[in-house]
Amino acid sequence: MMNDPRPVSIVMVEDDEGHARLIEKNIRRAGVNNEILAFRDGTSVLDYLFGADKSGRVSIGRTFLVLLDLNLPDMTGIDILARIKANEHTRRTPVIVLTTTDDQREIQRCYDLGANVYITKPLNYESFANAIRQLGLFLAVMQVPETD
Repeated sequence: MMNDPRPVSIVMVEDDEGHARLIEKNIRRAGVNNEILAFRDGTSVLDYLFGADKSGRVSIGRTFLVLLDLNLPDMTGIDILARIKANEHTRRTPVIVLTTTDDQREIQRCYDLGANVYITKPLNYESFANAIRQLGLFLAVMQVPETD
């Protein structure tokens, strides 16, 4: 992803400011220098990805990877995931669910909707930081498709 000639923007949807800072810091420590766009709620990220008309056409030709928390103040991450994967312009966008929820039904539902990866955030600070550094190493070598 880092060496990709197309700029890949990381869209981070995380309402906890402390978690957002920790995620960005540890992704950077892993050597990922891609643009990180932070959103604290579902409404603002959907407006960004799909535009005012909600068609998703604003995403055409842009390359995104989404880091998605499930527990947001205005809607669930599952709602956002479903919208991304149902839209013809964003359906190939990789979505990594990064959440504290470890309920097996939620995990299954996310994969059924098209999540590419599901990661449960460790509750311990050091474990969380280490998990995100490992995620950053994964992101550094990941290939991301363009949107249609």
